[in-house]
Amino acid sequence: MALKATIFKATLNIADMDRHYYADHHLTIARHPSETDERMMIRLLAFILNASDSLEFTKGISTDDEPDLWQKSLSDEIELWIELGLPDESRLRKACNRSDQVILYTYGGRAVPLWWEKHQGKLTRFNNLTIINLPPEATEPLAALSERGMNLQCTIQDGTVNIGNEETLVSLTPESLYPA
Repeated sequence: MALKATIFKATLNIADMDRHYYADHHLTIARHPSETDERMMIRLLAFILNASDSLEFTKGISTDDEPDLWQKSLSDEIELWIELGLPDESRLRKACNRSDQVILYTYGGRAVPLWWEKHQGKLTRFNNLTIINLPPEATEPLAALSERGMNLQCTIQDGTVNIGNEETLVSLTPESLYPA
């Protein structure tokens, strides 16, 4: 018997002073049975960092031809493709060819520099690709904020992201891998 996704509800109050974006978002997030709390919260962080009225979660892990999040134009063209993890170069090449802009959020600690060393030569030819690393000392505490019903305050200023609920505040600074 196949396991079903676990549904999470998140209310985000976003104050992104770097982009001058201020909004509340009420999201429903389906966590795939094979997805960890850390990965789901990184998807939520990717939403926070790129928040807009047209940004949306996709089927994610369960599909090969969709990113974790995307933003489409009114004519159904992909404007923004957001990927997580350490994907194969061919997946990112395909994303760069299908979308105006691609953002990859890497995480995983010591595996990231090894992955980057292996793929850097092939990936730096794409001028519509941005790769941002999320340090493990920040993503692990982010997982602790995961609840079936979340109400999170999110502030972004000078590249630093603060996400918190009534009890806990997590602060992190994403690191740009490419362009450096």
